[in-house]
Amino acid sequence: MKTTKAYRIALLFNGNKTFDREVISGIAAHLGGTRVAWDLFLEEDFRLRLSGMDRWQGDGVIADFDDPAVAKALTGCTVPVVAVGGSYASESAYPAGVPYVATDNHKLVKLARDHLIDVGLQRFAMFSLPEAQECRWAQERERAFRALMEDDRMEPEIFRGCETNAASWDAAVQGQIEWLRSLPKPVGVIAVTDARARQLLQACAIAGISVPEQVALIGIDNDPLVRMLTRIPLSSVIQGAHEMGRTAAHLLEQMLHGVRLANTRILVPPAGINVLASSRYQAVKHPHVMRACHYIRQYACQGIKTHQVAEYVGVSRSSLEVYFRQELGCSVHDMILRAKLDAAKAGLESGERSIADVALGCGFTSTQYMHLVFKRELGCTPRAWRDRALGERTTLSAA
Repeated sequence: MKTTKAYRIALLFNGNKTFDREVISGIAAHLGGTRVAWDLFLEEDFRLRLSGMDRWQGDGVIADFDDPAVAKALTGCTVPVVAVGGSYASESAYPAGVPYVATDNHKLVKLARDHLIDVGLQRFAMFSLPEAQECRWAQERERAFRALMEDDRMEPEIFRGCETNAASWDAAVQGQIEWLRSLPKPVGVIAVTDARARQLLQACAIAGISVPEQVALIGIDNDPLVRMLTRIPLSSVIQGAHEMGRTAAHLLEQMLHGVRLANTRILVPPAGINVLASSRYQAVKHPHVMRACHYIRQYACQGIKTHQVAEYVGVSRSSLEVYFRQELGCSVHDMILRAKLDAAKAGLESGERSIADVALGCGFTSTQYMHLVFKRELGCTPRAWRDRALGERTTLSAA
């Protein structure tokens, strides 16, 4: 019986990044769906991933070319290389002689902005990163945002802030607050990553800026870890990183069999948007309702009651109920329940926590009560909701 040759393939990615992990999962999906036999080199500590690459005797490489150190280390590499990274507006910015699978930065930003337009916003801004070789993709997203705004004859408002570390944290947050306060409200803000979006959510909370009534916020990455670290569930554009991994693996497989693909460019569009509370803007005029909604979105999962919301706002419970009926057509209790339900749906969709843990973490008094709410509001059980969400994800991954 003829045996299939096992190729030795290096994957040069930072496993600490959601994007890189999704790319790797796409590579794994390609391998699982074919008869390809690859022995994979994937360094556990990403900081060591380039050590000895000039002496590595392998058959091929798939690498994150957003990292300039990786691109430099693979210059002149004698084995087939497939690059993965962000797209560029200029063809000359791509590495020469290497097939390149890119996330479409223009479409990522356009999808985020279109969503903010769809919820009724007319002013937009972007929170980016300081300019650096390591985050050229962020500057490409700025360029895309600037082009979209100029097409609509609007002034592009872009704030880069500063890099955050322990020493600069207070100054960084204060700079974000000052910028947010300077923006005309209401405004939709696109953050170049979920991590940057999380920082803005914290800045809004410190400054008492209502999200999404004054600032509607959307990130990019759909990072489950970031969602767990935010009081207000964060909307995010889902990159097509899984499909990028599958595509990159397919290209490398062809190259291993002699196909020449130098300078091939494949742009992968975003997979969609995970719309959560941070961008669900509604035009709310009454300041008491706006303040109450802001409080509810932050603390609904801690089991707050209507009277606590009224105390925070500084009005009677009956008056607040009247304002809510007039503005939103629902009660304060309805809004609290809606916020808890949104958090529970997000928790179940991640598949990382038990139903009991989700119920407890989202402020439901018991698993049975969450079950009752799901049946009444969504027509299904929490388990059915989770199974359907995970099933859709599996189907998308296999597509």
